[in-house]
Amino acid sequence: MTPYEDLASPTDMAADCQAAGRNLGLETRLEQAARSAVQPAPSIHFEDFPREVAKREIRISDAATRIANALHLHLD
Repeated sequence: MTPYEDLASPTDMAADCQAAGRNLGLETRLEQAARSAVQPAPSIHFEDFPREVAKREIRISDAATRIANALHLHLD
């Protein structure tokens, strides 16, 4: 047998993949499409989106400060 020969037929391998997907709880494309089809469409109205979005705070640890100072990268 050469390394390029398959050990099973494509039908058997497809059935194995489907069984593995079911056992792992993975959704099929048809199930995903059916779930997406019944969800409401996202809003296109301006008032439905937040106008003021707070920026996240960036904290610089002491270790990062020491490394930056050692590399002469002055973090303020």
